[in-house]
Amino acid sequence: MASGSQTASSNIDNAATRTIVSTLGVLLGVSSINHGLPEVLQGNHSTPGLFVKALGPGHQWTVWTQGSEPAFTLIPNFLLTGILATLFGVLLIICSRLLIHRPYGPSVFLLLSISSFLTGGGLAQVLLFTLNWAAATRIHGSLSIWRRLVPKSARPALGKFWRWPLVVGTVAFLAALEIAIFGYILGVPGRPEVLRGILVQLGFVIVISFLASFLCGFAHDIEGHAASRQECLP
Repeated sequence: MASGSQTASSNIDNAATRTIVSTLGVLLGVSSINHGLPEVLQGNHSTPGLFVKALGPGHQWTVWTQGSEPAFTLIPNFLLTGILATLFGVLLIICSRLLIHRPYGPSVFLLLSISSFLTGGGLAQVLLFTLNWAAATRIHGSLSIWRRLVPKSARPALGKFWRWPLVVGTVAFLAALEIAIFGYILGVPGRPEVLRGILVQLGFVIVISFLASFLCGFAHDIEGHAASRQECLP
């Protein structure tokens, strides 16, 4: 019986969940690269400690003339830290696009995410990669808990809108990356205190949008399971 249950579970493909997980995973990979390349630009120099600014001071092409992009690293060298953060970012993108739906995909994603965090890939994404890993484990899951949490009457309506919060979260994520590196927003003064406030607001938008997208995605996939069962009935 257990073997049959496992086989049935492995045949489940929660397409909406997989799309959201893959999208957020790619964004997190881009974010790691976004930290890694500025760290490489700081050259073969020692880091001041475990916590660093990925973008060093003194660059004229950014509003952040005193540096920005906080990160944590166990590697006491900016060049090596940046290379590793960039490498793990590339691997996160590959994993999110090609491997995340496989049985070992979520574990590989979590390992790469932690490795990125420990080698200068950024601080803010810890919450997001934890959330994404948890959702990735449900790509082939029955979503039984969510069947109980999401009212049956609300599932059809929620399921129709899973793409919209995904788009909002993606745009906000990319905007945050641009601001964190360059600091330029049309019509907004490039003062660090103003930009930090905008980044905090974007952070809330990103988290809420992806949470909403996962909720709606789960509802969409649950409805898909129900439709499939009805089609299989004689």
